[in-house]
Amino acid sequence: MSRIGKRPIEVPSKVTVKIDGQHVTVKGPKGELDWVVPEQVTVEQEGETIKLLRRDESRKSRERHGLSRTLVANMVEGVSKGFEKRLEIQGVGYRAQVQGKNLILNVGYSQPVEIIPPEGIRVAVENQTNVIVSGSNKEVVGNTAAKIRAVRPPEPYKGKGIRYAGEMVRRKAGKAGKK
Repeated sequence: MSRIGKRPIEVPSKVTVKIDGQHVTVKGPKGELDWVVPEQVTVEQEGETIKLLRRDESRKSRERHGLSRTLVANMVEGVSKGFEKRLEIQGVGYRAQVQGKNLILNVGYSQPVEIIPPEGIRVAVENQTNVIVSGSNKEVVGNTAAKIRAVRPPEPYKGKGIRYAGEMVRRKAGKAGKK
């Protein structure tokens, strides 16, 4: 029994939701998102709330119920508040900068690495070592942040690299010295 799927989604006043069969479109101040709900789940709007219901009690319906509710709730939150991921760059001489919309990373390679963000994603840099990825689509924000981190993931010996804000990197001891 999905406890998440049963919870109704509250729609803020500045957000409009349009349901056309299985197609859900959400518009708000931060943008517009749309998604096709799986056929095992139905979507109903009652005033300022949205409810997702299962068509039957099959395993596939139960699997999709909570997932669909969470994805629609993330769409509503994304167009009203937006999502952001923060990354930290650690290492001597490592830094980031924004040129136009593109992110330029200098992280120890012979050439700077240029990352072009997808449509609807904004990249900002604070004091050359903190990168903020923001947008209305939670999935795309997370994927973009993961791609930036993958350029130079944190290594366990010195801790240099790009990490999520607050991420703990387990440190290893280096080689033992000769006696």
